Amino acid sequence: MFQQFFGLREQPFGVTPDPRYLYLGGAHREALASLFYGIEANRGFLALIAKPGMGKTTLLFHLLETFRNRARTAFLFQTQCSSREFMRFLLAEVGLESDGDFVHMHEQFNRCLEQEARAGNRFIIIIDEAQNLDASVLETVRLLSDFETPQAKLLQIILAGQPELGEKLAQPGLNQLHQRIASFSSLKPLGPEETTRFIDHRLRVAGYSGGRLFDPRAVSRIAALSAGIPRRINNLCFHSLSLAFALRKKTIDLETVEEVAQDLDIRHLLAEQDYPASDESSLRFDSAAGVSDRPASGVSPAARPVPVREPSPDQSHPLRAGTTPQPGADPLLPISPGEARDYMQKVVQTLKDREQKASSSKPRSRPEEIVQ
Repeated sequence: MFQQFFGLREQPFGVTPDPRYLYLGGAHREALASLFYGIEANRGFLALIAKPGMGKTTLLFHLLETFRNRARTAFLFQTQCSSREFMRFLLAEVGLESDGDFVHMHEQFNRCLEQEARAGNRFIIIIDEAQNLDASVLETVRLLSDFETPQAKLLQIILAGQPELGEKLAQPGLNQLHQRIASFSSLKPLGPEETTRFIDHRLRVAGYSGGRLFDPRAVSRIAALSAGIPRRINNLCFHSLSLAFALRKKTIDLETVEEVAQDLDIRHLLAEQDYPASDESSLRFDSAAGVSDRPASGVSPAARPVPVREPSPDQSHPLRAGTTPQPGADPLLPISPGEARDYMQKVVQTLKDREQKASSSKPRSRPEEIVQ
């Protein structure tokens, strides 16, 4: 919705792991180099371990792009499975049909490896979310590394996952697999300066060529709120652009980011549901959408972004202009972009009225204004 308003070719802060948007901070660059060298040196097993939202999958997709023309690759993410199901997923990923017989599937995969080796190609398997693999499936993965010739490993395997993967590999029962992993790489949160470069990089890839879109104080606040985690940065930036578009602001300022931070704080949702008070740290929104380190202050739930989908001719939406919500009406029925725009304008007016009401109770140096 806001691309044209800000001069963007595409949405710069998406949630898909697009390798074009990969920003290589210090830790990300080091991890990529370690994985690349491990594959080039035929080291066999490699591991990438990091907390959620750090960009593991995006980095791995970038790595696969690097080897696209000189390796056969398989990317597996269905990790809550048995050993038999894992082999079926693996064969399907490389375009082979299986009959379900475990021994036969191993033989099929071995023949595929030998064919690629004769053609001079590497074979790379990346297993994402590997912390979900049962110990028995991890043992199946270890046995795959036995496919080799006297001169070289036929298979390079990267286990990628959250810190629980490291804890699992440290268990005594998985000692043989642990010993075979040639290197362990990790990703660290971005610092304040890296956060600035991260945002600028994504804006450039999305086609932005104007002046500074995010005010420096806004970027500093985003760095603090996100704790340097790329997924949180993306969500804060996306919602900040959405709110600035609704307010017709051409620059993302600190006030906009603060408003977004309040809206992404889950605590006011719990308060609206009359849930009992709990420890503040347990109520803080600590996942993909972002995090706030201060209490919500009277933010209306209506200020949250409204899902925009194509409407059906016979559906009425409780947020449409002139429509009174019916009992039991679904607030997520499809609405058109025009209806969403009208609704956001009403939200802006509501916020403006509240600010004016609050300002009338104490002197101000200048009136607050909201650009329509």
